[in-house]
Amino acid sequence: MKKYLSFLAFAAILSSCQTSENTEVDYTQMSDEERLEIAKEIAQNTIMVDGHVDLPYRMKVGGFTLQREILDVSVRTPDGNFDFPRAKEGGLDAPFMSIYIPAGNQQIPGASKALADSLILMTERLAETFPDKFAMAYSPADVEANFAKGLVSLPMGMENGAGLEDDISNVEYFHQRGIRYITLTHGKANLIGDSSYDSLRPHGGLSEYGEQVVKEMNRVGIMVDLSHVSDETFKDALAITQVPVIASHSSARKFTPGFERNMSDELIQAMAKNGGVMMINFGGSFIDSAYAAGSSKVREHLVNYMAENNLSRSDSAFRAYAESYAAANNPFPSVQKVADHIDHVVNLVGIDHVGFGSDFDGVGDSLPTGLKDVSMFPNLIAELLKRGYSKEDIEKICYKNIFRVWQAVEDYAKK
Repeated sequence: MKKYLSFLAFAAILSSCQTSENTEVDYTQMSDEERLEIAKEIAQNTIMVDGHVDLPYRMKVGGFTLQREILDVSVRTPDGNFDFPRAKEGGLDAPFMSIYIPAGNQQIPGASKALADSLILMTERLAETFPDKFAMAYSPADVEANFAKGLVSLPMGMENGAGLEDDISNVEYFHQRGIRYITLTHGKANLIGDSSYDSLRPHGGLSEYGEQVVKEMNRVGIMVDLSHVSDETFKDALAITQVPVIASHSSARKFTPGFERNMSDELIQAMAKNGGVMMINFGGSFIDSAYAAGSSKVREHLVNYMAENNLSRSDSAFRAYAESYAAANNPFPSVQKVADHIDHVVNLVGIDHVGFGSDFDGVGDSLPTGLKDVSMFPNLIAELLKRGYSKEDIEKICYKNIFRVWQAVEDYAKK
């Protein structure tokens, strides 16, 4: 039976390759096994961009610095969500490396820029250390050239514009350093504008300095990233930018009412009118409002179980019980939930305004069942095929949409 299914899958792949451009394959009529084989084939032969992967900060948290040996992600690693072997298995070709600046650094003048510089150097060192596996990328053309060589591209985005400090010339400086998007804020309001996570709204949106920053980002060719910002900051930035914007790792607020970190339908529609792209975050709390409550319930039970049985987290008996209990009371959302967010954006504003922005290595143990690391992208692609998405649709989600925005920003800067 398995050999028969493999033959059918191969035949379907062959058929899809030979189908004329005017004829679409109906993937909905295939079995799950056939669709997954097609999804793997698409993932391997299509450039795939992920808008947000937190590998640089994962290395920093792990104690790796420029003075010490870097984390060897050229081989399979026992933890984290990203490494080269798993990226190749999943078909991920261009994960944007997040140059993440914690809001706490904002309290110390110069600390944010210094951290940004160190994380950029750490990312560059990955490419220098493993040139047969990784390469830096500063444009869509770079990603395409690296893809042709079988290399995983490492484009960079700065998460938290606090790295600019109070010096507008740092916008051009970080463009020269390779930064290709800047997330204007993070967990707290900064000099640029207000944050969705911060109850304090000192600017009421973008500050005057923030307006200058957006204009300068347009001028030098850095994409404006509106993940993390407050709704007012979002609207202010859209009113100023002369080019399309992105949300590098945000999901739809429709599924998480009251969670301002996600985007409302109004904001999604405004971004689409601007020509921008929303890249869906895979984190549990981003895609399913029930996840937080379910996860808390599991944690509470396990803490009580430890206390009642005089166990610690390191005890093998507790680890075995915790694994069994968590499996039986799985609080994690599914791949289908991520597809629901993509469906919502597509139904609201069309296929040209959505992409992947996983937040791998940045959302802890909250990822959906079937999307636990970068090797599992084909599971999501298979689910989209099941829902009637075409190969061309998948290509837009994987890279064509974000390439369109990235290229538009580059072209505007060249003028």
